[in-house]
Amino acid sequence: MSSIDQHSSNGQRSGNADGGGAMAAGERQRAVVLSVVAVLHCAIALWHGSAHLAVPVPLSPLQTAFVGLVIVTLPLLATALLWTRARPGAAILYTGAMLASLLFGVINHYVLVSPDNVMCVPPGAFRLRFVLSSALVAGSELIGTVLGVLAVRRWRR
Repeated sequence: MSSIDQHSSNGQRSGNADGGGAMAAGERQRAVVLSVVAVLHCAIALWHGSAHLAVPVPLSPLQTAFVGLVIVTLPLLATALLWTRARPGAAILYTGAMLASLLFGVINHYVLVSPDNVMCVPPGAFRLRFVLSSALVAGSELIGTVLGVLAVRRWRR
């Protein structure tokens, strides 16, 4: 099927089967929403990182590497790729990074008993920031994961 034969429900051209070509309005809207979620997620994650430093709740070198690569860098890299011909693969990368981030955060902040668990953070000036930012980062990752799954399903058609 040629790219000319593929149209969205509103009659606009949606690009060719491999996700390349010009983006239709619906594809642009999807990419914008995913981009906004990724940027907000990054801002919240950095705010949560500042709470880690303020409490303090140190991370191991492996945890620090995971945060830097998977939680901060990969969603932003995937977001940039959403605007290229690689958008179907970018949506998979985005979704995987958001899901991995969500699992990492839920396990460390709510399941494991450790200084990183929100119930183990000592009372003090920065406890509320740590607890609130933990919840917000998890919420942004959940939203990113769900929207990413929807985008993968849509762009793989």
